[in-house]
Amino acid sequence: MCALLGENSAAGWNARASALTCLIDDCVDDPRRIEGIVVGTGPGSFTSIRIALATARGLALALDVPVAGASTLDAFTGGVPVIDARRGEVFSSGPRLCRPDELDVAGKVLVGDGALRYRELFEAAGATIPVELELHRPDPYALAQHAGPFGPVEEIVPLYLRDPDAKPAVA
Repeated sequence: MCALLGENSAAGWNARASALTCLIDDCVDDPRRIEGIVVGTGPGSFTSIRIALATARGLALALDVPVAGASTLDAFTGGVPVIDARRGEVFSSGPRLCRPDELDVAGKVLVGDGALRYRELFEAAGATIPVELELHRPDPYALAQHAGPFGPVEEIVPLYLRDPDAKPAVA
């Protein structure tokens, strides 16, 4: 989670979705100063995407500000994004969901928590994984640059690449 403040300044970072509202409180002294919201629409964990979209929706409706969405994959710079999708899978450009060994990574620079988790496998396949940890975090400016047009929050839809684990009970 991250927040942008003013011209060319970023403040706040936390990888836990549960810390999102605290981060907003830390970064924004007066919510009425928010002019628009950019939200990552996925791919990512179902819960994190829902928390981000619900928070964006609540703020947008309460503050009457427009919202724009962007793929989480667009928030990575410096290489091909590879996000850990758990269950032995990764999210990557396409967007796609696959096992790490299904990616063609030879000669490519990979960034993201999936690149770190499967470093040995990817390096053995000819990829480069940067050592700088900041390259493996989403960049809020990159996310904002790739965001679609601002508009009503109801037009922002999540990007899910896998069905949710929870299934409706059959009566």
